[in-house]
Amino acid sequence: MDNRTNTIAGWALAACGVALGLSIAGGMVFHGGRPEKMGYAIEGVEEAGGGGEAAAVPIATLLPTADPAKGAEVFKKCAACHTINQGGANGIGPNLYGTLGEPIGQGKGGFAFSDALKGVGGNWDFDKMNAWLTSPRKFAPGTKMTFAGLGNAQDRANVIAYINSQGSNLPLPAAPAAGAAPAGKPDAKPATNAAKDSITNTDAANNLGNTGTPASGAPSVDPNAAKEGAKAGK
Repeated sequence: MDNRTNTIAGWALAACGVALGLSIAGGMVFHGGRPEKMGYAIEGVEEAGGGGEAAAVPIATLLPTADPAKGAEVFKKCAACHTINQGGANGIGPNLYGTLGEPIGQGKGGFAFSDALKGVGGNWDFDKMNAWLTSPRKFAPGTKMTFAGLGNAQDRANVIAYINSQGSNLPLPAAPAAGAAPAGKPDAKPATNAAKDSITNTDAANNLGNTGTPASGAPSVDPNAAKEGAKAGK
């Protein structure tokens, strides 16, 4: 009886040892460490923090070199909801022919725009279209537009150039001059130099007044000179 008990206990301990060994080996093979970058990319969705950096690039600096042909390729992401040909039908989104320059959230064959977009006001210009394509939800909070936005600034410039070529043809905005001084802040150096010149001119005038010799026969402005002259005349 004792031998049988010992045998059973030995097999149980051996089984536990095997299980423990397999557990350790499995943990080494199937390592569950945290990946360096969480998640996976989804087409059309901007990365957190990326949209702000891209939007900071003035669209006017990118439009002169934008390529409408490349923009047509980018627009394929929009084609599931929008048409852009003249007289095209509205779909999930409105037809976009001639959009730039038109009032925001109006027209388009009676398309039912959201109140959020109607409330933006104004017309579609290059800056507003850039902001809209960067993040529709930030441009018009509450919009029905579900597209997350284009995080790449050059892609936005290309697609805006393409949209502009489809019935709008607005002149491109002037690119901001590099290093231009902000409007309303004149350079302070000229004013400082002018003040210095004013002080120098004042000192020179005073010196001339103190060292100048009166003309013959002219009355002297020096009180002592006047007294000396009176004595000499006596």
